[in-house]
Amino acid sequence: IIGCQVRREPPNSTERYTRWINHLAPDQLLTQVFTSNGPTVIMPTWFCSRAWFSHVGPFDEGGRGVPEDLLFFHEHLRKGGGLVRVDQSLLLYRYHPGAATHSVLETTIWTHRVRFLEEWALPHWATFTIWNAGRQGRRLYRSLTAGSRCKVVAFCDVDENKIKKGFYCYEDSQERPKPRVPVLHFRAAQPPFVICVKLDLTGGAFEDNLRSLHLQEGRDFLHFS
Repeated sequence: IIGCQVRREPPNSTERYTRWINHLAPDQLLTQVFTSNGPTVIMPTWFCSRAWFSHVGPFDEGGRGVPEDLLFFHEHLRKGGGLVRVDQSLLLYRYHPGAATHSVLETTIWTHRVRFLEEWALPHWATFTIWNAGRQGRRLYRSLTAGSRCKVVAFCDVDENKIKKGFYCYEDSQERPKPRVPVLHFRAAQPPFVICVKLDLTGGAFEDNLRSLHLQEGRDFLHFS
């Protein structure tokens, strides 16, 4: 799939998303496919051969509420498809609240994202740490299958209150004893990490912490939020 950068109309709508979609590095087009932002090459700019489209597709025509772009994107990757972005703004992408994309429930997208993470990334890791002991990190842990949950060796965070408690107990688990997962300071935790902290929201503090560990994206961590 080949796409391009976009210009948003109105200019300040979805500012964080537009910055993300336009400035991902070439390798991040593949390593950041699990985030809540969706496809790393924005769908209205997609080009591919008809033969490849027929091989991957068709789009799921289930109607409103079906994330057809995301489903096609995941299938494209499953079948070994590549991603390229032309670094020119060749499309005016208009934002309006009534767009069909807003009819897709966040819970539906979440389920597809978790399953794709489990299918495409987690099999390569024997164990991993979830970066964020708060709501999003715990939600990911609870959403994983039992086999994937067993690979979670710790949560990590910067919040001293979460770290002081020392562990997260999965109260809804049917296992006995209930799983208790350690909560560590991020500097005491071991990669690889599944990161459940949204980018570009902490004034650079999170990004600085991550860079200080000198990790390689894709091998040592993946972004999920």
